[in-house]
Parts: sequence; C-alpha cells; structure tokens
Amino acid sequence: MMTKPLDAGAPEPAIDIRFGQVGLIQVRIRSTDPGAILDELTGKVASAPLFFQRTGVCLDLTVLGRDPQLEEMRAVLDAVRRTGMLPVGLVGGSAAVESLSAALDLPVLAPFRPQTQTVPVVQPAERAEAGIPALMQHQPVRSGQRVYARSRDLVVTSSVGAGSEVIADGCVHVYGPLRGRAVAGARGETSARVFCREFHAELVSIAGVFRVFETLPPELAGKPVQAWLDGDDLRFAPLGS
Repeated sequence: MMTKPLDAGAPEPAIDIRFGQVGLIQVRIRSTDPGAILDELTGKVASAPLFFQRTGVCLDLTVLGRDPQLEEMRAVLDAVRRTGMLPVGLVGGSAAVESLSAALDLPVLAPFRPQTQTVPVVQPAERAEAGIPALMQHQPVRSGQRVYARSRDLVVTSSVGAGSEVIADGCVHVYGPLRGRAVAGARGETSARVFCREFHAELVSIAGVFRVFETLPPELAGKPVQAWLDGDDLRFAPLGS
C-alpha cells in the first residue's frame, strides 16, 4: 500500500481546537426582576469597573426555585448586558433550562459545585491531596501567564506579576510579591487558603468567592497575608496573627 505524499504547498489549517480552562464569573439568579438585578449588579460593577467591564458571566438558575419563562430571561439578559457584563451561558440541569438555552442561543454550562465535606483547616505545609506534591513554580509568573496546579497546592517561589493568574485546587503559596490574581480551591475546596509574602493582589478567590483589589484591605498592602473562607465571607489577616 502506497502512502500519499504530503503536499508541501497545502495551506495551514484555518483553526485549531483546544480544550483549556476558562475563568467565568457565575451570577446566581434568585429573582427575575430586571430592575433589581440591574441595581445590584450596577453596585457590584461600580466597586471594580475595570474588572467587570465586558467580563463573560454565566447565569446560574439552580437557586431560582422555578423555571423562568423565555421573556423573563430575555429581560434578565438585557439587564446584565446593561451593566457591561456579557452573558455567555446558563447553568441548570432541568429540561426547561435546556429549552431556554436553545431559544436564547446560549450554551448550558456545568455548575460550580463546592465540596461540602468536613476537612481539617489547611495550613501552609499541608497539601491539597495526600501523596501529591505541590506544583513548584520557580520562575516569575509574568503578565498574561496562567499557572494551574490540579488536585494539589501551588508554590510560587518567585513573583506573580500584574495581569497574571495563579490557580490551584488546593492552596496557593507565593513567596514573593503577589500582584496578579490568586485563585485557591478552584474546584470548590472551601478549606483552601491563599498565602503570600507581599500582598498587592488584583483579585483573590477561594472556592468561587472572590474580592478584587478595590475592595481588598488597604492596610495589608505590601505585608505577609493569608486569606481564607469563613462561611461565605472571604477574610484576610497578616500571617502569624
């Protein structure tokens, strides 16, 4: 059997498809009142306009308690867009949500499911999963870069630059300046923590609960800091306190 020779003059493919991690803000919808949604989201956006402007968000309908009608959802989407956010999908497992997604030409996305089992408080030396060593990052994480530690902690022994992102399913440890975004408990581990030696973060998130730099404690700027979840509140304190 003869093999057909490769055509050296063949054009490059027009596209490549890759599977990658994409960070999306999740907006849980508890009411379909567009006025209430617009008012509350406008307040959120005002606290960090550069962060939320033209940010992709998915709308979680699982806590609404009922299946919304198509025209209700059109009004909700309009309210969200008026704040500058861009709805890119719906979250929900019912057949009604599937029908809505088709009518609105939006995909159905997997829900964010926090892990609720009892887990001991994670200290800096502990790991996200027994037997899996932390991912070590010895080079600076520069603007536009993203480092992800799946099923384990992430330890950055250098700096995390502005516009970069460090993500771990466990804890995030930064032994230099943290100027970018730090995301711990990326798959819902509520006991995960963020530790850094020099705190200048653009965003800190743990198990989906986040705060951006405009709302981070200014008195902690430049200091060694840890962040953890207390219920639904993201708390910060100097290391050693």
